Amino acid sequence: MPHVTVIGAGITGVTTADALLQRGHAVTMIERHAAAAMETSFANGGQLSASNAEVWNHPSTLLKGLRWMFRHDAPLLLNPWPDWHKVSWLAEFAAAMGDYRKNTIATVRLALRARELLLAIAARDNIAFDLERRGILHIYTDPAALAHGVAVNDLLRAGGLERRAVSAEEIRTIEPALGEGYVGGLFTPSDATGDIHAFTEGLAASCARRGARLVFDAAVGTIAPGRGEVVVNWSDTRPGHPSESAAVDGVVICAGTESRALAASVGDRVNIYPVKGYSLTVHLDDARSQQAAPWVSILDDSAKVVSSRFGRDRLRIAGTAEFSGFNRDIRPERIKPLLAWTQQHFPAVDTRRVEPWAGLRPMLPDMMPRVGPGRQAGVFYNTGHGHLGWTLAAATAEIVAAAIDHNLPPK
Repeated sequence: MPHVTVIGAGITGVTTADALLQRGHAVTMIERHAAAAMETSFANGGQLSASNAEVWNHPSTLLKGLRWMFRHDAPLLLNPWPDWHKVSWLAEFAAAMGDYRKNTIATVRLALRARELLLAIAARDNIAFDLERRGILHIYTDPAALAHGVAVNDLLRAGGLERRAVSAEEIRTIEPALGEGYVGGLFTPSDATGDIHAFTEGLAASCARRGARLVFDAAVGTIAPGRGEVVVNWSDTRPGHPSESAAVDGVVICAGTESRALAASVGDRVNIYPVKGYSLTVHLDDARSQQAAPWVSILDDSAKVVSSRFGRDRLRIAGTAEFSGFNRDIRPERIKPLLAWTQQHFPAVDTRRVEPWAGLRPMLPDMMPRVGPGRQAGVFYNTGHGHLGWTLAAATAEIVAAAIDHNLPPK
């Protein structure tokens, strides 16, 4: 069978490696960090959320971005400083609004397939990742926002997902840790949550046990397709270690926000923009906090904040979208709203010990991942999943692995 190099050991890269191994391919996975899942797959919101499959290509998103442009604590922050990449991305984002319905339905279908595959992988390899299958509850304090959410249900249903409206009283029944002040909600019992970092590390270890070569601390320099093979060159980022190269049958670019540059080097345009998101991991160190923290995953549509419970003693709070280029700084004014949200909704949770994090989501203008072959023979992509990498990766890994089987002859 062909030998395939996977670039990137985040959730998309590791699920791609797994799907290829399942088909009998030889696999080398190259990662620039010292371990798997150290960037966008490190500390996201934790939601396996088919219910959050609505793409952002809606006029209301642009209006909010413009209205919030000069608010440092805004859920969606569009840095007004112009650059060509951002301008071209936003233009393509607006142009994709006509595909809002089609892409939302397609994303729901991908999410449902991915959830089935991911849970099967976890069971097969006995991967512990604080999985909770208690559903996801969308909460609303604004009637207009709730009305929009109810309208989205038609698209979710068209994709095969059932999400039902619940009253303010039902919200407290579903998650007793929540208080009052909500006009209503939407509940998806079939959704789940889990620790993406733990899952990705566990699956990477499984890939290694099954024969994959995992190369860490490796920065890919060049990708050279031609003459029935692809030569991948990389350098070891540790002092005193030599550079390497490998001639393989194919390469899959799963490199998150770095995918755009790698794609350009082989003649493809993959217009990924790095959209920053933030999270807090709240350590529930005392019994009172553990009892006061929610077990059902929450999504506050107005604040664009989510919560996920990881076992007895961790609560993940995540959200915001920031268009500021390749900036990984953890800005206090962006973390503060997440902390305030936690204190407002769960006042008995002790928030004195929290870990802030920021990561760059690899987002394409139409909010759909790039999956499949590139222009050059032997080059493939599984990248650009935006805020839904955890939700979609297991399905897109299957799609790209099938494309590789179709395009690369068996050896």
